[in-house]
Amino acid sequence: QPIHMEIGCGKGTFAGTLAKDNPNINYIALDIKEDMLGVARRNIVKIFDGQAIDNLFLVAKNCEMISDAFSKEDNIQRMYINFCNPWPKDKHKKRRLTYPRKLMMYRDFLPDNCEIRFKTDDDNLFEESIEYFKECNFEITEITYDLHSGDIDGGPVTEHEKMFSEQGIPIKYLTAVKR
Repeated sequence: QPIHMEIGCGKGTFAGTLAKDNPNINYIALDIKEDMLGVARRNIVKIFDGQAIDNLFLVAKNCEMISDAFSKEDNIQRMYINFCNPWPKDKHKKRRLTYPRKLMMYRDFLPDNCEIRFKTDDDNLFEESIEYFKECNFEITEITYDLHSGDIDGGPVTEHEKMFSEQGIPIKYLTAVKR
């Protein structure tokens, strides 16, 4: 089955909803915090409501070491990065999940034509990430500065997405393809 991965899965509802709605796709939900994966597990069990969960795997991993755990042979076809920490200070930007150094790490194990789907509420992070993706030879194939007012499918709504949308903050979204 195809494999899709969410980096920084947080409370797990995004990956859990995708896994329930798409039983023919295997999902990996990765987060650095083991205690957050406990919350994710409980939420995913609720989403599946007694059904067997056989296409979603929770992984505790620091994304700095992600290329040690995955390779091109894993054939991950899609990656999701949703509402990651924007790290607005210049000295912290290298911690961003979309920073060029991290995108190059992802390139090491992602096959050609793999998609990265990215959502955020943060204008600065989004603008700079557009440049990061281009710099790292990803082709942006979809982009919107207001996901909920267009016809692009951004997948399930995350907790952060719901919260920011209710505050009137438009959700920025892009799909970048590894070339």
